[in-house]
Amino acid sequence: MTEGVVLVLPGGGYGVLAPHEAEPVAEWLEGLGWGARVIRYPVSTRHPAPLETVQAAVAAERAAGASVVGVLGFSAGGHLAGHTALTPDAPEGSRPDFAVLCYPVVSMLTPTHAGSQLNLLGPEPTDELRRQTSLEQLVTADSPPVFLWATADDEPVPVDEHTYPLAQALATAGVPHEVHVFESGEHGLGLAPGHPAAAWTGLCATWLDRRRPASRPTA
Repeated sequence: MTEGVVLVLPGGGYGVLAPHEAEPVAEWLEGLGWGARVIRYPVSTRHPAPLETVQAAVAAERAAGASVVGVLGFSAGGHLAGHTALTPDAPEGSRPDFAVLCYPVVSMLTPTHAGSQLNLLGPEPTDELRRQTSLEQLVTADSPPVFLWATADDEPVPVDEHTYPLAQALATAGVPHEVHVFESGEHGLGLAPGHPAAAWTGLCATWLDRRRPASRPTA
């Protein structure tokens, strides 16, 4: 039984699930010594169904004996990973111990990445629902550690409207976090093979090493 598990949440605008952000990422995590599985959360489905699916998956891993459970998501999957980590009043055992957010959709208060908003919140969400699903609005001092990366010229999910406000919220609340913004790279890079932003995997591997379960004494 693997004591540390990471749940992988592919992106796709809450409308599809991107294959290159699924099994290849789980395989990479397994190569680092983590248990990993892809969560195929419901798409084209309104909030809170995706959130409840991932919360149940986190709780199931804990019930199966995992002592550390993290989430790792891309784009809309990054939003969902962050939402699972940051949402208040989560059911017992359903909050992950850390979150890795890769070029995540963060705010539902901005006009950008409208497709994610439409698929998750519907055509006419209230201002309150937008706030309740905006990650930068949910950070508190007891939020779990976050690893966050993006590219500076990401057009669909601009860093000034998503990555940077979340980083500022984490810093203001004193939440342990690490942020990397690479100079360039299109949205949806995944593991980014052959691209300068592929450096995120090494940086994240080092960060994940610090999240591993404490070693148990051998008999």
